[in-house]
Amino acid sequence: MPAPKREIYLLSPKQFSPETIAVAFAKTSRAPESFREIVAELSDEQSAQFHEKWVVGYGHASVAEHAVLHLAIENASRLAMEAIESNRLASYTEKSTRYQKWDADNFYIPAELDGHALRDEYIATCRMLFETYVAAQEPVRELVKQSAPRRENETDEAWDRRIRSQYVDVCRFLLPAAALANVGVTANGRVLESAIRKWNSSPLAEVREIGVSVKAAAKSEIPTLVKYAEPVEYLIETSNDLTSLVAEFNQKSKIKNQKSDDWCVLVDYDRDGEARVLASALYRFGEMSYSEALGLVKSVPDVAILADALLKRLGRYDIPLRELEHSSYTFDLLMDQGAYAEFKRHRMMSQTPQLLTGALGYAVPRRFVEAGFESEYRRAMDAAGALWQKLAAWNVDVAQYVVPNGYNRRVLATFNLREAYAFCQLRAAANAHFSMRRVAQRVAGEIGAVHPLLTKYLKLHAETWQGLENEYFSALE
Repeated sequence: MPAPKREIYLLSPKQFSPETIAVAFAKTSRAPESFREIVAELSDEQSAQFHEKWVVGYGHASVAEHAVLHLAIENASRLAMEAIESNRLASYTEKSTRYQKWDADNFYIPAELDGHALRDEYIATCRMLFETYVAAQEPVRELVKQSAPRRENETDEAWDRRIRSQYVDVCRFLLPAAALANVGVTANGRVLESAIRKWNSSPLAEVREIGVSVKAAAKSEIPTLVKYAEPVEYLIETSNDLTSLVAEFNQKSKIKNQKSDDWCVLVDYDRDGEARVLASALYRFGEMSYSEALGLVKSVPDVAILADALLKRLGRYDIPLRELEHSSYTFDLLMDQGAYAEFKRHRMMSQTPQLLTGALGYAVPRRFVEAGFESEYRRAMDAAGALWQKLAAWNVDVAQYVVPNGYNRRVLATFNLREAYAFCQLRAAANAHFSMRRVAQRVAGEIGAVHPLLTKYLKLHAETWQGLENEYFSALE
């Protein structure tokens, strides 16, 4: 009897519900029939019963990964976007602060401020930040025009499109975390159920409201898989306990939330990371044990030969072999909030951000100074910082909404060498935002200082983080 013919085809969501597709894939582990035969025998009701028994009842949650939804979330704050995009295994595309402009009233007013004495000041401050953002665009745009003159036969509209990111990149430092944005989300049922549970456990009313709305929208497609997505007591109580303990310890030790002496510190890394990466490569392509491979690496007179074989053919858009994941690095970083909004997209890292604060100073882009707009910029930023102090004394979570992109934020990030390649090469590219190029160049330099053998193959834009500071910033306070 001839071997069965290979077949590859779609189970289309146009024809079957996401829950039914998930069940069809789940059943193949024990049913010999083809996927077409399995799905033909299923109804939505039968699929719901299957998920109720196996996913909910017995905890076989991996089945839910085959049910995929595409969600459109509109007019959520930038602060809420951090919670929305905190799930590693979903996909997101967000409205860009680099290529789009915001109107003066495009900001969120937290429900927590209803009836509060600071509500009017909050609205006035946000409006002032947006008005300053709008007012900054023309003088900075005129400055950019001088270095990027109009091309022959280029229309005003085409010219503006070409240079827009250069002046909007600067003006975005004024946008507060309350700025509204849209995001498209693609997630499977398992990830979405976990996300809704996290959102429903948030200290922010806006994020909890988003959790309720997403659950309601998702129930039309995967009613069983999100049925029990409720707040998680562990998340709520653990957050409350640790916040209280930090406040208690700070009071006893007199620790102050001050800006670090250095904004990029490599606090930990695998001392033998290069040897581990090379040994794992030998292990993959050989037949020795890992200990034997590690011993071999340490005995080779010139290990550069191994590194060369592993990485010399790496093209600009190639992904290194997974063996680079065997060396990790932990950074304590201080960057402006605008940069963090892009940094957070690298979800293969383990990131621990602190709350957005007005206590760590803010960056002053050089183009504001050169355009004669520094005093207006500083006045707006200082007013936002003053209101943050008032709000933080009442509610540190809500206070984040008023903090503009130019203020600094701390984040602890741990990632492996493979992810370092992806991050540094993407964010150090010539078309990346200058704040992110500064971070990527510095991170690459710090890793290169401890592991030069494997980082020399990084293909970065020819500039330095010090040069970027001098060219793009008047002050980093």
